Amino acid sequence: MIYLRSFLFQLFFWIWSVFTALAMLLTLPLPRRVNTWALSTWSRGLIWGLRWLAGIRVEVRGAEFKPTGPALVAAKHQSMFDVFSQFALLPDACFVMKKELLNVPLFGWHGLKAGMVVVDREGHSTALKKLVRDSVDRMKDDRQVVIFPEGTRGKVGQPGDYKPGIAALYREMNLPVTPLALNCGVHWPRGKFLMPPGVIVFEYLPPIPAGLKRGEFMRELQTRIDTATKALEDEGL
Repeated sequence: MIYLRSFLFQLFFWIWSVFTALAMLLTLPLPRRVNTWALSTWSRGLIWGLRWLAGIRVEVRGAEFKPTGPALVAAKHQSMFDVFSQFALLPDACFVMKKELLNVPLFGWHGLKAGMVVVDREGHSTALKKLVRDSVDRMKDDRQVVIFPEGTRGKVGQPGDYKPGIAALYREMNLPVTPLALNCGVHWPRGKFLMPPGVIVFEYLPPIPAGLKRGEFMRELQTRIDTATKALEDEGL
């Protein structure tokens, strides 16, 4: 049964995604919020497909910590769904994405239209300055800037290798950071076809207050995210 359900969802994923991406071409000349509404609709469709085709339910914990206005969210990264889901779960999500994704047909266009923060990971200090500048600009529109401190998807159970981008944002923007733990990799594993049924959990954790020293902040962020993520994995949902 898991083979059939995984196949049905994968088929649905590609059909729904291509259809939505093509339909969203109509939003390119329209205001940015129309485009982000379309991304949210796409994400909600994926959540529907996960539940009814793959037998995977999505649960949100820590709703009291989920930001509704301008905010900085630092999330664990295990799966493509870490990104897709936040379009449906946050009011107006904006992601930090590597510039190579701009070359992906349709996706790159919609990423630009939606005002994603594009980063050249080879740009070093120049890239960090642009990251801060663009993130400040997005928050003027009351958006939630979501960054994956690890920079790339990791394996389930693997401790994170947290990059300096989040520390630069934390320091320069002088804002609290909302950590986000999750277990997406258990049910939508990277590079694998089978999708074990169960529950994908997104757990928004209490914000880390502004003003900590860099080292203290990075230790606190990694400890909170990795500890909560491991607890979710160990639940075996």
